[in-house]
Amino acid sequence: MRVIVIGGGVAGAASAIALRRIGAEVTVYEAYAEPAGQVGSFISLASNGLRVLRSLGVLEQVRRAGTDVPRQRMWSGSGKLLGDVPRGRLDGDELHSVTLMRGALVEALRAEAVALGAEVVTGERLVDAVTTEEGVRAVFASGREAGASLLVGADGIRSATRSLLAPDAPVPAYAGLYSVSGTADGVDTEPGVFNMTFARNGAFLHLAAPDGRIWWSAQVASPAPPDLALPGEEWLRRLAGLYGHERVPSEILAATTELHRPTLMHTLGAVPVRHDGRIVLTGDAAHPVGAGQGASMALEDALVLARSLAAEPSVAAALDAYDTARSARVAKMVRAARGNRDAKTAGPVARRIRDLVMPAGIRLFHERATAWLYTHDCGELPAVPPPAARTARDGDGLRQPVRPGGRPAARG
Repeated sequence: MRVIVIGGGVAGAASAIALRRIGAEVTVYEAYAEPAGQVGSFISLASNGLRVLRSLGVLEQVRRAGTDVPRQRMWSGSGKLLGDVPRGRLDGDELHSVTLMRGALVEALRAEAVALGAEVVTGERLVDAVTTEEGVRAVFASGREAGASLLVGADGIRSATRSLLAPDAPVPAYAGLYSVSGTADGVDTEPGVFNMTFARNGAFLHLAAPDGRIWWSAQVASPAPPDLALPGEEWLRRLAGLYGHERVPSEILAATTELHRPTLMHTLGAVPVRHDGRIVLTGDAAHPVGAGQGASMALEDALVLARSLAAEPSVAAALDAYDTARSARVAKMVRAARGNRDAKTAGPVARRIRDLVMPAGIRLFHERATAWLYTHDCGELPAVPPPAARTARDGDGLRQPVRPGGRPAARG
């Protein structure tokens, strides 16, 4: 089976790993010229996502790139502790949540995909996808074309694949939250704890980074999206005003040494068509969720898709099975993410009620309410011989490994 994957981020790279492990030939097409790099801020992987990484054989590489975060503490704006729970897992689960820079996660996944023989082609933007008798043909802005048995759209919330598959699909809408993240020095923070402060203008997250600095993210509630092009000093001035009532966020903002690129948070209505028998959507292209589960859900998609392809007699049957397996779980996660956003945008009355009710609610119901999410296991890939690295024939007839972009590696 030959598979085209559109998008080289978390969903695309994980799909490439899973598909190579079932023996498919995989080419990943990424629109941006830079294959990876430190794009974005930090993200977290919960136990359900970590199980997928273990099944894909890349768990330890990802762990080394980040930091274990066993606990999560939730604070009111006044500094009252509202809850102290296991981070992204149930109590007793040895798979501690891992937090790392998004770029580091992508780099680890892409490295594993390439080591398994996937090809990564950068600087190619999808503009059309046409189903044929043999499969599907992808057309790129450069004029390049490629054919395959299956095209996987893993190209994010502004997915070109989604617009081609379902022209009437909803478009992303601003969710009333934007995020500004950065790093700070010199603020005492207990390692291994993910802190979330429910401030009056939105949530403020912070934790100790592996190098001893502080990673922080301000998720600001705002009816209208801001101008993302503001200079860094203006962002810090604005945030200092927005979080001036909360002591710890104020201290961290004052000690900030680096800002990451601000981003808007989006919602996406239900996508009416997620596959057509030859083209399928995964990750944010199909269902952006947020709530600390975006990457983990994308990883789940990748594993379930590969398992379905390995188990079913045809691509069309496999995509039906994949969609059936994922639909109810993803829909439940979308509802949970909506509640998560609502908690971060609560008004003054709702904040007071939350601060009163949350401590008891967490003690009594947290584990029961999250068990469906954190204990989920997507299973293992079928046992098949390790796929051989993709090779190309050079002029003297020798077989040589191919590097991303399709160029034979130089002989040493």
